[in-house]
Parts: sequence; C-alpha cells; structure tokens
Amino acid sequence: MDYEEPKFFQVMQYAAEADGDVIDMVSGNPDWGPPAALREALSAYADLESDAFQYPPSDGLRELRETIARRRGVDANQVVITVGTGEANYLAMARAFERDAGDEAILLDPVYPYYPGKVELLGGTPRIVPTERDGGIDLDAIRSAMSDETALVVLNTPNNPTGAVYDPAAVEAVIEAAERHDALVVADEVYREFDYAGEFESALAVDSPNRIVTDGFSKSLAITGFRVGYGVFPAEHADAARTRHMLVNVASPRPSQYAVLHALEGMDPAYQEAARERMQKRIAAFTDALEAAGAEYTTPEGGFYVLARFEGYPGTTANVERLIDEIGVAGMPGDTFGTTRTDWIRFALVTPRVEEAAERLAERFV
Repeated sequence: MDYEEPKFFQVMQYAAEADGDVIDMVSGNPDWGPPAALREALSAYADLESDAFQYPPSDGLRELRETIARRRGVDANQVVITVGTGEANYLAMARAFERDAGDEAILLDPVYPYYPGKVELLGGTPRIVPTERDGGIDLDAIRSAMSDETALVVLNTPNNPTGAVYDPAAVEAVIEAAERHDALVVADEVYREFDYAGEFESALAVDSPNRIVTDGFSKSLAITGFRVGYGVFPAEHADAARTRHMLVNVASPRPSQYAVLHALEGMDPAYQEAARERMQKRIAAFTDALEAAGAEYTTPEGGFYVLARFEGYPGTTANVERLIDEIGVAGMPGDTFGTTRTDWIRFALVTPRVEEAAERLAERFV
C-alpha cells in the first residue's frame, strides 16, 4: 500500500530551502523552553546508576503512571505511556478496529490530517463529517453518519486547526451515540492546558467503556522532541493497548519519562499560566493585524492556531508557497485539513515573531 507523505513535511522543507528570511508558522513546536524542573531532572539523569539506562517497564514508569492517574482521577492500570500522543491515538484507533465492530471512522472536518492517515494505515475507512461553522460539534451530522459499520469516532478538543473547545454536553452525547453502535470514541486532549475560554472539560468526566482519552506533554511542557504521551483506556481495552504498544515500540524513552515525572512533581505552577498568557497576547496581536488586512479569521478558544481567509487567495499549497517566496511567512494550506476550509490558511502562533509575521501579511493583503 502506498502512503502519501504528510503535507507538513512538504511545506516545512519548502520553507527551509527558500531564499531570504522565513517566519515558520507551520508546525506546533513551542518556542519557549520547558520548565526548570524538567531541565534539572534531565541534567541529573546522567549521574544515575546503570539500570536507569536500560528498558523501562513497557507501559511506562510506575511513578509516572501513578502521577498521571492521580492528576486525571483514574486508576493507574488504565494509563499506558506512549511515544507521544500520536502513538496513543494509534493504539486507541487500532483497538476500535480490531474488535470486529465495523471499519468506518467518523472524523470531523476540518480534520487533523494524521487522523485519516492512521485510519487508512489500520485498514479503516475515514468518513468525514463537517463541524458547525464555529468548529463545534454538529451532533445531528454525527448521528446521521453513524451506522453499524462505525467502529470509531475521533474528537480533538481544544481543536487543531479551529481552536474550538467542544461543549462537554455534546461530547457526552457523542459517546452515548457511540455506545448504541458499539463504537469507540477517542478524545485527543493534547491541547487541554491551552484553554483560553475556561470551558474545557475532559471526556474523562463521562464514565463509559466506549471512551478513550489521549494526551501528552509535547505542548504543555514544550518538549515535542521528547515523545511522551499517554492513553487512558477503560479496563476492557487496556491490556490490548499495552500488548500492541509493546509489539510496536517496546517502550517510551526512559530519560524522557523521568524528566516529565520530575517536571510534573516540581515545576512552578506559574509556568503553564505564563504559556497561556503568552499565547493569548499573540492571538490578539495576530488577529488585530488580520482585521486590518480585511481578512476573515478564527479567534481560538484553545490551542496554538489561527485560521485566516484572504479574499481571492484560497488556501492551496501553491498559494502558501507564494507567501513564503513573497513575504517570508510560512503557514499550512487549508486543504490539508479536509474540504470545509480550503479557502483558509492555518498559522501556528508558536514563534516570538508573530507580530512581525502579522505585519508582513497585513502589508501583503491591504
């Protein structure tokens, strides 16, 4: 089977090879550093005994699983530490398809492109369902799309790329609908620490054997390179997830897990609040400039991203490359995220040069 290279890499490579100064707003790599407690733990790791350099328990360091379980209000046996949130999503999706409960996956459009990619990798069939105009859940559309062939529903809140924070009642209603069709709902909550509206509520609040929650520390601790995520699996699915994880990856890197554990235990509580405030200031500066340029744009309730639409300038790969060449600003084409935002371009605000990028865009489109 042939697989298409994710467009993220195509755009990033084009930007890297472009002439002149390019402001990278393609991917969600935080530009601020990790908490001091994580740096200190990583520094101390080099002096640990030799057993610290060997395989950790496959499902994760016990202390880390217990700390996550305590913070999320679940049993530690439900927690599987993974190689980033991406693997947690893969394990959860695989569990949905291996139960002989159908082969369709309901994904919400706009959609993070790695979701349909993983579904197809696992032999499933993506069924794309539009969201509301503001990016919220369209319950009627989801219910209409569900059938006995539905094995999986994927939700991402706060959402990439729309920034929508889903209504907890709507999330619960989706889980209830999934139960009627024996489908699993995977709630990817990796941006939950970046909730600007104060309205996020975890799907863990819904007690259901059909609900799996995935999360990680790439965004919240600014460590995308460390690859530490996790899934919270109901008891019925935890053993299957652990087995597949062991066969695919053996374990998540031990030094990364150690550093995350110590960050959770020892970081200044102000660290994440400062990150949220930084992002809110950037959102305000960026959207003010888009307003001045006459663009239509989203104001995210959570996450890192702003979608923008410029009149007569659809969000194609060719147009994104033109912006790189003409003004040195790199975003992601809207057609990467499905069919409902093809006129839009997504910008990741994880750069200290947000205001400069906004000025370049304003000058280009005014």
